Amino acid sequence: METQNAHEWEQPHGINTPRKEGGLGPLNIPLLADVTRSLSENYGVLKTDEGIAYRGLFIIDAKGILRQITVNDLPVGRSVDEALRLVQAFQYTDEHGEVCPAGWKPGSDTIKPNVDDSKEYFSKHN
Repeated sequence: METQNAHEWEQPHGINTPRKEGGLGPLNIPLLADVTRSLSENYGVLKTDEGIAYRGLFIIDAKGILRQITVNDLPVGRSVDEALRLVQAFQYTDEHGEVCPAGWKPGSDTIKPNVDDSKEYFSKHN
């Protein structure tokens, strides 16, 4: 789900504006407008002096458990590719019980979650 403050500056850059013109373009996920700023405030990303939110990414799993937080300052965006990679990594570890190393992508090697078996990964990748 994508959440925006619906700040005046963001309106022209929304889903009705093509990406080539600086907008979001069509989204395949729900879009929520945080017009009261309560979500931004509750998640600790509200820049209260300006009434806008820092660029936050929160990955919450199906059980409602917060798995990952990233908050960037306003001039730096978030990576959709990295967000997708993190979701896939959490899903993989939940299903297989193994550890996904930094930079892991689906199909890449994982680490067995014990000292002896993890040596196989480290000897292969170092």
